[in-house]
Amino acid sequence: MAEQSWHEARLIPTSGINGADEQERRATSALLAVLGAVREYGRALLKPLGAPAGTIECYIEVPFLLAEKKLYPDGLVRVSRGTKSWTALVEVKTGSNELAAEQLENYLDIAREQGFDAVITISNEIPAIAGQHPTKVDKRKLRKVELHHLSWSQVLAEAVMQKEFRGVADPDQAWILGELIRYLEHDRSGAMDMDDMGESWTSVRDAVAAGTLRPNDKGIASVVARFDALLRFASLNLGKRLGTEVVPVLSRKELTDPTLRAQDLTQQLCANGQLSGAIRIPDTVGQLVVTADLRSGRVSCHVDLDAPRDGRPTTRVNWLVRQLKNAPDSARVECFVAHSRGSSAAELLRTVRETPAVLVTDPAKDIRSFRVATSNTLGSKRGRGRGAFIDSVLATVDSFYADVLGDLKAWSAAPPKLRQPTPVDVEDVEVTRPASLASTDFSSQDGPTNDAADSTRAPAPGAVTSSHDEPTQPPAPGTGDEALDQDSGQTQDAHRREADRSDQRMPDDNASGATAIGDDG
Repeated sequence: MAEQSWHEARLIPTSGINGADEQERRATSALLAVLGAVREYGRALLKPLGAPAGTIECYIEVPFLLAEKKLYPDGLVRVSRGTKSWTALVEVKTGSNELAAEQLENYLDIAREQGFDAVITISNEIPAIAGQHPTKVDKRKLRKVELHHLSWSQVLAEAVMQKEFRGVADPDQAWILGELIRYLEHDRSGAMDMDDMGESWTSVRDAVAAGTLRPNDKGIASVVARFDALLRFASLNLGKRLGTEVVPVLSRKELTDPTLRAQDLTQQLCANGQLSGAIRIPDTVGQLVVTADLRSGRVSCHVDLDAPRDGRPTTRVNWLVRQLKNAPDSARVECFVAHSRGSSAAELLRTVRETPAVLVTDPAKDIRSFRVATSNTLGSKRGRGRGAFIDSVLATVDSFYADVLGDLKAWSAAPPKLRQPTPVDVEDVEVTRPASLASTDFSSQDGPTNDAADSTRAPAPGAVTSSHDEPTQPPAPGTGDEALDQDSGQTQDAHRREADRSDQRMPDDNASGATAIGDDG
């Protein structure tokens, strides 16, 4: 027999699963056993639920009595640290099985009587908003016990991120976690992906196409919730591949009151036949916005990013085009200018690559931001496979990140540069200043031309000069200083001539005086 037909032994085998009960029991035992064996994974999955860091103990099908009735929760998890402990009951559903409100309320009563901290549910149901439970229970039973929900998609995504990106210190524990991932990814494990838009999808889709959908129509609430669940599922899948936490974007009001999000989607679907939402991916230039247009049969993704704050308008467009090297030619690029409500121009990327100026309608207006969008055909089927709504949305989200969003980087201004002062050799020039300005010094505001002119200028009459100053060069002809020197020279020549005439007269006077004195003597 050929070795290719041999099946490798697995720690958690998928063979031998007979029926939903066996599938549920095996998935519960496999998950809880790995939580206790792989410390990093157990900590990552239980910490957001309120469990402390400590030793994890896991049990399955623990019996409890409630009003003379024996109940068997699927599992129990206890985290101990010193003298303190945190305990939670676990209820698991696989395949298409949904959680039952009555069963959960019984487990909440058991947890309250036993002094446990929480009840954790795991199923393929994906709530529309993170932290929201897919099953409605009596809120009075949640006063002392918390109720948490994990989807199998979230359990699997957390396992992949821990093993492939965050890491597991012990190699044996890493192998064990890998075996859990292999099991959950198998079709027979019961940990399915999101594969259905619900029973009301077909009727709501047809009503949108006919333009007869109204906010109070039956089934619209289910479709709206499924679309938000699809966004969460797309975020988990993308985060699992990127190794980071990708989450849908919700406002503070929507997080506080989930009904507001449902109302907005309902109004949007009835008004224009669209369902939209945003996904936040860490370290990207903006939010990935998904819009499914049921009337036109198109699904699109777009991102808004700020334009550079300097440069000409065409330079800013080229900055964007250079980053879209992997984007398809059919991508749409929109330009937004200052003091404008809508986009000022929109063209396909193939046109913008050839003529960037096509987005510049007015060179005098400042370009503030860009929008890059891609679109594909929207599937209409409620399930999975070719022509399905779910697959078309997931494929568009993945391709948009790979071709567009993953290549975009935010613009950042260049750091300022130091201003280099112009060197002046003061040893080659004579520095003479009036006594009233003897305390001044060179300033950064002095230009090289002014400094040289001031330093080479001849001292004014009465200026104080230093004996250590070197003689200055004569001023160039034609300057104002030369005219002043010429006037001073003429005045000095006149004084000299007058002194010479006086000297010539002095001998005659002296001789005359001497004779008279001699005669007197």
